Amino acid sequence: MPAIKPSSIRDLKDRIGIYDVVSREVALKRAGSNYKGLSPFNNEKTPSFFISPDKGIYKCFSSGNAGDIISFVMETERLSFVEAVETLAKRFNIELEYEQGGRPQEDRTLRQELFDLHEFISDYYQEAFETKSDSGKWIRAYWTDTRQFDLSVAEDFKIGFAPQSGVELGKRVVQKGFSKDALEKCGLFYTRRGLNPETMGYRFRGRLMIPIRDHQGRIVAFTARQLEITPQDDPSREAKYVNSPETPLFNKGSLLFNLDRSRMEVDADTPFVMVEGQLDAIRCASVGIKGVVAPQGTGITENQLRLIKRYEPRVRCLLDGDKAGQQAALRMLPIALAQSVEITFVPLNEGEDPDDLLRNEGPEALDGLWSRETDAIAFAARSIAPNRESLTPQAKANAAKEIFQIIAKAESETAQTEFVKQAAGELDIDVNAAIRDYQRFSRGNRPQTPTRPSSESVQNEPAAGKNVHTVERDLLGLCLNEEPIGRKIAHIIDETWIDTSSQEGELLNLVLNAFLHDMWNGPDSLNDQLEKAELRKLAVDLIFEKPEYDSPERLANEGIKRLVAKFTDQKIKKIKLEIAQKESEQDPAFISLFDEIVKLQNIKGKPPQL
Repeated sequence: MPAIKPSSIRDLKDRIGIYDVVSREVALKRAGSNYKGLSPFNNEKTPSFFISPDKGIYKCFSSGNAGDIISFVMETERLSFVEAVETLAKRFNIELEYEQGGRPQEDRTLRQELFDLHEFISDYYQEAFETKSDSGKWIRAYWTDTRQFDLSVAEDFKIGFAPQSGVELGKRVVQKGFSKDALEKCGLFYTRRGLNPETMGYRFRGRLMIPIRDHQGRIVAFTARQLEITPQDDPSREAKYVNSPETPLFNKGSLLFNLDRSRMEVDADTPFVMVEGQLDAIRCASVGIKGVVAPQGTGITENQLRLIKRYEPRVRCLLDGDKAGQQAALRMLPIALAQSVEITFVPLNEGEDPDDLLRNEGPEALDGLWSRETDAIAFAARSIAPNRESLTPQAKANAAKEIFQIIAKAESETAQTEFVKQAAGELDIDVNAAIRDYQRFSRGNRPQTPTRPSSESVQNEPAAGKNVHTVERDLLGLCLNEEPIGRKIAHIIDETWIDTSSQEGELLNLVLNAFLHDMWNGPDSLNDQLEKAELRKLAVDLIFEKPEYDSPERLANEGIKRLVAKFTDQKIKKIKLEIAQKESEQDPAFISLFDEIVKLQNIKGKPPQL
């Protein structure tokens, strides 16, 4: 690993705001002088993740994770320290300085090499799309005439073309020096016969190529659309769409196409719009629909909805107007309710899909589309019981039970009751009767209450609750949050008074030494100085748990008094035990120990004050 100069790391942290780093991952809302959002580390419904722009730190109260911009990138992107620093420097166009003999890391991690490889391949596919060759002219004509997209849209989404022969791509990736491991792990090449471009196998040939990006905009996979010129010997020749296989970068159930763009467009007035396929999403974006996303050819998953909820918890679902589209919507609904995602549906007519509709009618179709918007329970009821006027009483009861199974996924009892009322209206049944039926349904489907654990097992569980506020912890909190007070404390407290066997005492000693020797550069500097992750976490905890107080000086003096009393009491107790021992041994040296007790009592009686 190359050694990056500490001064260069400090410069990077000074120039990059934590808001700019974290907002790529988390939708943040102001909370006083801080910002808050849903945790990027845990699935949660109430925001417990906070950042402090002034101090350059974050704290996730649900997972316990805490740190600065470097540790955030390390955690969310699974990088080493050096990789995280170099990633931030590249992302924000900051030049790093290395120690003598050091240089940027040349031995890329496999993960980083895969990112580079996908970007390189995407450039090649885009070049093949834009070339003046016959195949280039053919694919552009397909894009503009058959699909009726502007070429500017292809450029914007980096649409490409995989030639019928993959040999040229093979030559380029081998010449570029990509490793055999990366070529195999990306899933786009078959290398059982080695890295000879003439004998290698290629997953995509003769197809329109759509890059798939993660929510940070990095290319992680491709979707390949079948064409007339797709070779007959392609094993997947009959599949209209083929995705990259699962790789270390690509899990199709954890990504949404176009989320990297749409997450920047949604807000309280602009919900996400979900469509089925990538070309549907591209079409919607091309006519001005903001916040459009698409799953990767599968039903929507919990992970995808968690991603969406980070940025905006409302989704308009614009699915194909066929039975499959309707069934996909019904499968999505209970998952969305369980994740507290508010979902509405915009049903299309039989045989319609967003791409065809908007291609044929243009942006003018949008007003008609949004007028069809239906809330979730109404959509479910109309799908489950499309002819409710002709339903028998028993058929209505059966339809209600199907809808109850969906409603039960909602966590809020208030929401469940309101959903039941909506369902009653849609099915034309008595509201009070529907509520009573739902209550009986809920009781019948309620999970068994777990057996109360024995007292022994309870005692063995880690205690959860409030932190113990030792005097060291209280003084440490003051030092971290009130720098002028911290500097004064550092010049008063004797190092021997601090119990460094605890984490609070160890960190207090380090902070006071930093003040004493003019090495304090703010709380953020602790992340560079502290090797122990638990001490970094403790520092961030105390910054975000800053209490309200009228007089920090008064609290500091009280803390110093308590610290001195704690130290002297423990010391006097030890000396008394020593006196008793020496008396029993008739050692006259015990007499001098009384002087030490007197000194300690004087210090306790008149502790130093600010």
